[in-house]
Amino acid sequence: MVPETIKPSSESEPNMRLLIIEDDRESADYLVKAFREVGHVADLASDGEEGLALADSGDYDVLVIDRMLPKRDGLSVIGTLRDKGNRTPALILSALGQVDDRIKGLRAGGDDYLPKPYAFAELLARVEVLSRRHGGPAEETSYRVGDLELDRLSHRVTRGGEELTLQPREFRLLEYLMKHAGQVVTRTMLLENVWDYHFDPQTNVIDVHISRLRAKIDKGFDRPLLHTIRGAGYMIRDGIR
Repeated sequence: MVPETIKPSSESEPNMRLLIIEDDRESADYLVKAFREVGHVADLASDGEEGLALADSGDYDVLVIDRMLPKRDGLSVIGTLRDKGNRTPALILSALGQVDDRIKGLRAGGDDYLPKPYAFAELLARVEVLSRRHGGPAEETSYRVGDLELDRLSHRVTRGGEELTLQPREFRLLEYLMKHAGQVVTRTMLLENVWDYHFDPQTNVIDVHISRLRAKIDKGFDRPLLHTIRGAGYMIRDGIR
């Protein structure tokens, strides 16, 4: 069980991007919420196969992986990533806390091992250490598509030099679309990464927000940047008419 009180460090690393691979929904929701409350980006996978796919295709600073997972256990996920040359730091969470268990986890490719139960403050500190130790290219803090610019640090969006006012969800939606500029972004991708839904709520929430976002970033400009790809999803790209 995770602790109820969050005690983040006062010098938390800015804008880390984390992948939480945890099948216990209560624990997973807690971790995602806790990391986001201290300013980090946290994605979630609920089983080993999904976690492997996201870790393999995403650009994460640190992976936080539960050892006991459905479909593929945490050590298998880490081992497969290491075999593919993926060196993203991985912190293993597990109720198996004996010395032999920790050694097995580290030898499987884990960079740190934290037995359950744990204090979130310690987990956060360990994740920060792994992120600093790993170094590597920093995640982009701004995106540009044509004359549309988004700054993640200042939460500022401009087009043609004109500042646009977006609601938090609209900003997150635009950030995700711009991060995948030139690629088709499906409704499922948006539900999981912008709304944190791992199911289809059968509502028009995406259509409503896409419509509002399009009105703000395209209306009054000479060419549209946000496009609906019929039967597939959405795309931000400069040059489609």
